Amino acid sequence: MSTKVRVLSNVFININGNKLKLADIFFDKKIVNIIPKTQVSVSWEEISTKDKLDAFINKLNIKNLATSSSVIDGEFLLAIPGGIDPHVHFGTPGFEDYEDFQHGSTAAAFGGTTTIIDMPCTSNPPVTTSENLNTKLSDIKSKSLVDFAFWGGIRGNDFVNNIAVERQIGPLAKAGVAGFKVYLNSNLETFAELTKLQLQIVANMVCQLKKTLAVHCEDKETIDSRMKLILSQERDDWRAYAQAKDDRVEADAIRAVIAAAKRTRCRVLIQHISSQLGLNLVRDARKEGIPVFAETCPHYLYFTQKDFIDPSISNFLKTDPIVKKEQDRDALWEGIKDGSISFVSSDHTGCEPEKEKSSDDFWKVYSGIPGVEHRVPFLFSEGFIKGNLTIEETIKLVSTNHAQFFNLKDKGKIEVGYDTDIALVNLWNEKFVRTKMMHSKWQYTPFEGILFKATIEKAIVRGKVVASRNTEPEATFGHGEFITIL
Repeated sequence: MSTKVRVLSNVFININGNKLKLADIFFDKKIVNIIPKTQVSVSWEEISTKDKLDAFINKLNIKNLATSSSVIDGEFLLAIPGGIDPHVHFGTPGFEDYEDFQHGSTAAAFGGTTTIIDMPCTSNPPVTTSENLNTKLSDIKSKSLVDFAFWGGIRGNDFVNNIAVERQIGPLAKAGVAGFKVYLNSNLETFAELTKLQLQIVANMVCQLKKTLAVHCEDKETIDSRMKLILSQERDDWRAYAQAKDDRVEADAIRAVIAAAKRTRCRVLIQHISSQLGLNLVRDARKEGIPVFAETCPHYLYFTQKDFIDPSISNFLKTDPIVKKEQDRDALWEGIKDGSISFVSSDHTGCEPEKEKSSDDFWKVYSGIPGVEHRVPFLFSEGFIKGNLTIEETIKLVSTNHAQFFNLKDKGKIEVGYDTDIALVNLWNEKFVRTKMMHSKWQYTPFEGILFKATIEKAIVRGKVVASRNTEPEATFGHGEFITIL
């Protein structure tokens, strides 16, 4: 039975750079047609203020399509391919005290993200076997607003228990996981880190399966030796933690990952890169043709260790890796511009703040920020509006690059034949970030009170409105579908 074709009217679509065209998008679950409303394109500078936009609209003398359920008024907003966030911890099943798929996927939708890839470690059981994947899938299938895929995981626990890792991950690859996540330093008893020797072994296995190996890069040996000294001095503030986990800790781990990638030719992804030192290693490796890629997160692009001085956000800002210094933040922006960093993810990780983020002992403060709702507006505000990126580059960082990297077919572009996954971005509106407006299970963020110069007004997943600031959504939990990545 065919689905009725609907229209998203009067939206701007990016052509290239900062060039836009005004169009109507005809769609069902897929985009079936895109009809321009004008003969010529428009540059951002021509409509960059509300007054300029109003003048542009008035000159067109466009008649709105008849108001009905078949028409969504795009209100002359920017339509982008729905955001893709390949690094979230939504906690279902087993870690729902920290986050769950209902809240996490709602936050994603209101943040303009229509597809997520969930991590294997904050799940009980962890996604280390196809049986565990099926357990997770059966629990989640009716709980997500947005489309979702899974990472598989490989733990140090499996090596300790003499489990045949290769036999576990082969079926996971066939089941369509995005790749395999490992830690080189972990605080999770159920998901221990790998040694550097185990990393080499795993890289070879993952390469044979033609999958990506994603790595949390912090060097355990360096951290442990520093912690022993620092704790003997009874130091428990953020400075002590930052000293134990400085840029060398990240760089030492990245060197090990690059060595494994060079030896095995496994494609590796350095997750949440935070330092100039680590980025330079990635940049040099890529010049050598080693298949090493990197992501970063909004908090590394905005905050520095000076922000820990502010007691109102200090504990909320704690993450692993920890944010670094001004030169590191600036270097990450340069890495985005020159392509050394492939995309920006959220590493969404929530917790009950009164319980997990309130200790005076910084070592005991939980590491994590619930950031899936803020990632897309942050990039448009701090990237595009502030002149660091073009509209095209921003879209690639929040969607298109992810779709290409993970082979997410029919996602990441607004083109005929692609899924109708669309976010409407208001580039003429600005709002202060307020925790009380967040949709994740727990409302806290170091971005509280910061002005974002772009807002997400609506999100559509496969033709259904899943989030809207001004109208009721059309879809409910369970609309989001599981995506296999083969």
